[in-house]
Amino acid sequence: MAEDGLEWRERQRRAVRAHAAADARERAAEQAEATEMVARFAAEATRRGLRTDRLTAVSYDGRTRYRTHLAGWYIDQARVRAVDTAGRFYLLAVPASLRSRLLGTRPAPAAPPLVVGRGGRDGESLPLAALLSLRLEAGDSWR
Repeated sequence: MAEDGLEWRERQRRAVRAHAAADARERAAEQAEATEMVARFAAEATRRGLRTDRLTAVSYDGRTRYRTHLAGWYIDQARVRAVDTAGRFYLLAVPASLRSRLLGTRPAPAAPPLVVGRGGRDGESLPLAALLSLRLEAGDSWR
């Protein structure tokens, strides 16, 4: 009987590991696809001559904006998601900081999601492809 319990636990462990590995492969494929979309967006925005902005980051509480070293395009009206001229995706929400207020902040690129806003509290989400397309169509009048 004890042997059956050990075998069952081992089968469960293998099933959990297999499921986790499959989930990781799926996430990696989605990230690769989204990264390619973002790179194509940057190339197309450059080709169309869309004006770039000096990107700023916002504190998590939304009260303070900080300078960054980045130039690129905001892709949402909240000015929290952006793509730089090199085709990297950024979430421009950072912790509040006196140092950042004085010297600016250097946000790191983030892995872009295929669906922007998925799992958010407001329930609103939009495919990344649609968001990037809307941004390109808006041109320089995005603000």
